[in-house]
Amino acid sequence: QVQVVESGGGLVQAGESLRLSCVVSGIQVSAKPMTWYRQAPGKQRELVATIIVGETPNYSDSVKGRFTISRDNRKNVVYLQMNRLKPDDTAVYYCRPLGVLMSWGQGTQVTVSS
Repeated sequence: QVQVVESGGGLVQAGESLRLSCVVSGIQVSAKPMTWYRQAPGKQRELVATIIVGETPNYSDSVKGRFTISRDNRKNVVYLQMNRLKPDDTAVYYCRPLGVLMSWGQGTQVTVSS
């Protein structure tokens, strides 16, 4: 059974940084494309970053140049480094592998104040 546990969120001011972590169990993060999504209040869940073995990571236009997705294969953890945060980045952030039938994790709340 694949499970993820997201952490690292918090309350920060605009312009500051956070690093989110996603501890994965049940699969190897090197074996599947891994993603970060976010869901802001009243909005649909949005794909923000994808990392695929052997390919350049992909980012949504709203975070490109500010966010970086990475993984540590030894620790089986996926990260999302978020720099120059904006109030519009306020959301619950989730990670999950692509192509795997599983429930969403509990997510981690990121709140950016202006």
